[in-house]
Amino acid sequence: MSQPVIHKLETESHVADALATYIADLSAKFIAANGSFSVVLSGGTLIDTLRKLLEPPYIKSIDWSKWLIFFLDERVVPLDHPDSNYKLAYDGFLSKVPIPKSNIYPIKENLSPEEAADEYEQRLKQLVSNGTLKKSPTTGFAKLDLMLVGMGPDGHIASLFCWHFQRFEKKKWVTFITDSPKPPPPRITFTFPLINSADQIAMVVTGEDAADAVKVALGEHASFGYPLPVQKVKPEGKLTWFLDSEATSGLK
Repeated sequence: MSQPVIHKLETESHVADALATYIADLSAKFIAANGSFSVVLSGGTLIDTLRKLLEPPYIKSIDWSKWLIFFLDERVVPLDHPDSNYKLAYDGFLSKVPIPKSNIYPIKENLSPEEAADEYEQRLKQLVSNGTLKKSPTTGFAKLDLMLVGMGPDGHIASLFCWHFQRFEKKKWVTFITDSPKPPPPRITFTFPLINSADQIAMVVTGEDAADAVKVALGEHASFGYPLPVQKVKPEGKLTWFLDSEATSGLK
């Protein structure tokens, strides 16, 4: 991968503005090249940071009909449950843009975590097989256009936590956990081989609670010690960080 691009911005609002411009530009680029734009959403504060896309000029200029929506990780709960990342994304973003329902890929309900992970992986493989999604010539995994990734205060991304063996998964596209340190415990998550097969990854990190992990990931001693999960994000394409001043307060 190329060197990451790091945008250090003043406020979360500035991050939201810069992120909207970045996403709109990528949307136009990928739709012109491939006829679609595959976007992977994560939970947490990211959905709120997408709010500028709901305003002019983006709400009218983006070709929403060509977007394909996937989920970086998901809590194994009903889709209308308050803990569902799908519900968070739907309420805050997806319900406000004209993306066809058939282009949105939530997890299947009423399955065990292992079954839900396997089903989602098989769906991704089918979409690669039928040409809806591209395949990485390097890894053979799906090559999604853009992953929008947040980070926890402990440096975890998706549901890949520091002391869980799932962060070392090499073969599966989607795996599961039943003991998340944050509730609810059962989840499914993309693995690092799938994440790092992406064309573009945006790391969107705001707030003072992320400052320690940002310092470890991007500071002068980033190569020392046991890496945080976020330090394993190394896409085939380009990694772009969007940070506010609170998140970078630990950096020199």
